[in-house]
Amino acid sequence: MEKSKTFEDLIVWKKAHLFVLAIYKCTSSFPKSEQFGLTSQFRRASVSIAANIAEGFKKRTLPEKIRFYNIAQGSIEECRYYLILSKDLGYFDDKDCWTMLDEVSKLLESYIGKLKQY
Repeated sequence: MEKSKTFEDLIVWKKAHLFVLAIYKCTSSFPKSEQFGLTSQFRRASVSIAANIAEGFKKRTLPEKIRFYNIAQGSIEECRYYLILSKDLGYFDDKDCWTMLDEVSKLLESYIGKLKQY
């Protein structure tokens, strides 16, 4: 298996980026009153997942890498809550977003596990 040269080579980053794009699309239909509230927070948290994967990729030590990946995991859980809140507020309930988030979460967990083996 060939070693990834950039974060863009990571499947987990690719999937996280697709999740960000989906969240931007879904939140574009949120009420204008949420522009500086839920819309902004949801987008920020989704971007944080992919951004921390990217930043962690370039860190030189394993503890540094895992720290950034763990921050990404925290943002995954934050997004999980925003999905619940969006559904409960009647803004949207997209099963694909849930599936995408679960996939990113599992991939990141697996990636961290593999790194810890080295």
